[in-house]
Amino acid sequence: QVHLVESGGGLVQAGGSLRLSCAASGRPFSVYAMGWFRQAPGKEREFVAAISRSGVNTGYSDSVKGRFSISRDNAKNTVYLQMNSLKPEDTAVYYCAAPGTTAIMPMSYEYNYWGQGTQVTVSS
Repeated sequence: QVHLVESGGGLVQAGGSLRLSCAASGRPFSVYAMGWFRQAPGKEREFVAAISRSGVNTGYSDSVKGRFSISRDNAKNTVYLQMNSLKPEDTAVYYCAAPGTTAIMPMSYEYNYWGQGTQVTVSS
């Protein structure tokens, strides 16, 4: 069973930075892409970023492109989300996710495994 544990959330002022981490266990980490999603109060969960198993390919939502950066360390079974130039609208619970497929860049609906989430709050 895949187990994902996020860390690194918190309260930050607008314009600040945070780095989220997600430690994965339960299956070979380097075989699968990884992703980050978020859910703001009263809104549906949305895709934020994804990274292929090798780390060569990455993808971002338009709302975070140029500000957020996803990376991974396959030796540590960990994926990261570096968030810069944070805005109040980035406030949400951020979830690490793992797909059930070995596709290079899975579709959002192919993410089957989720962490417990970590709260990110950006004050204006």
